[in-house]
Amino acid sequence: MTNTFTMRTWDEKVVSGPEDGPRYAHAHATFTYSGLIEGESACDYLLYYPGEGYTGSTQTAPGFERIEGSVDGRKGSFVIRHDVSYGADGIRGTFTVVEGSGTGELAGLAGTGTIGGASETVNYTFDYRL
Repeated sequence: MTNTFTMRTWDEKVVSGPEDGPRYAHAHATFTYSGLIEGESACDYLLYYPGEGYTGSTQTAPGFERIEGSVDGRKGSFVIRHDVSYGADGIRGTFTVVEGSGTGELAGLAGTGTIGGASETVNYTFDYRL
């Protein structure tokens, strides 16, 4: 089974700092999931941009995402916490289900996963327990 999520919207705004210097931004995104997780989500990231002269290749961003739908056919919602790195070669990251965030048939959900890709559709893995 292929597990993917696809970006539906991305709204990013600089919070503080100049366009050509160190700054941070807030991004609100929505995604559609398919595979083990089926559903839709809303996600918020804090992004850091170092500005001109930075020689590193990736940045990191924390985020929280609430997913509504199902996991392996069980319906409900849950929240995950992301740690994502991003750069010219795409995104890579890990996520963890926030303890106590599961609702409906997903109450008590726990688990971790990975994400990775370089387009609007990204692959994910998800190891979970109920």
